[in-house]
Parts: sequence; structure tokens; C-alpha cells
Amino acid sequence: MAAPEKTRRLDAQTMEVVELIGDVVARFHEDYEDAAAEHALTGAQARLLSLLSLEPLPMRKLAQRLKCEPSNVTGIVDRLESRGLVERRTDPGDRRVKLAAATEEGRRVARELREGLRFAREPLAGLSHDERESLRHLLRRVLTADTEARNRIG
Repeated sequence: MAAPEKTRRLDAQTMEVVELIGDVVARFHEDYEDAAAEHALTGAQARLLSLLSLEPLPMRKLAQRLKCEPSNVTGIVDRLESRGLVERRTDPGDRRVKLAAATEEGRRVARELREGLRFAREPLAGLSHDERESLRHLLRRVLTADTEARNRIG
């Protein structure tokens, strides 16, 4: 019988992988903060703009994705709106809901942020196509397994 999930010991290789993932995440965040600063944005502003460059979202959903309070999102949207990077729109599906959406300029800046990530240009680009394909596949499997586990628990 398997040990309960919370008391199961992790092997040394798994722990090393977890530590490496932590190191990669830390480097990615550092690189992302640097790229944001080049556009006179905070990391939170850049992350919000990146989300909105994919699709317009209501403030509540933005807060959930950024893991912060809706009032914080309102302030971030206000600052981005004053720079012409974001606009507020009425949700066509529910006129009571306001959506935040990236403007054309906001989408351009979000694209430049992604393209400006040294982490993507250098270390990842140094991997072969097949290596990047394998890494992508493995990361998707880890995320899928985590999502499934979270759904079982909560």
C-alpha cells in the first residue's frame, strides 16, 4: 500500500529536479523583471499586460490569475490604461461586467517583453529542436498531473 501523499518521501533525483525547477523559475522571474523594467513596467504590470494580450479578462479573473486582490488589479489596470496599454470594455455577454483588454500598443509591448527574454533567447535556444520538444512535452505532463491532483483534492 502506498504511503499517503503528504508523508511519502521523495528520492534524491526528484528533489534535485524540484530544486532545478526552482532555480529556473527564479532566473525566469529575474529576466522577466529586467525585461519589464526596460519598458518602465513593474513585474506585476508586465504579467497583467501579458495575460491581456491573449484575451480580454474581467478584473476578478485577472486577480485570480495573478493571485492578488481585485483592488490591486484595479490599480495596475489604471496605471496601464493611463499609458495607453490597456482599456476597459463592457463584456458583450454581461453588460454589468467590465473587461480589461490590451490595446494595440499594449499587445506590441507584450510581444516585445516576450521577445526580450534573454532566458528564451539564450539557454533554451541553445537546446536542439528535439530537446525543446521533449522539454515542452515533459513540462506539460507535469502541469497536467498537478492539475489533476489538485482537482482530486479540492
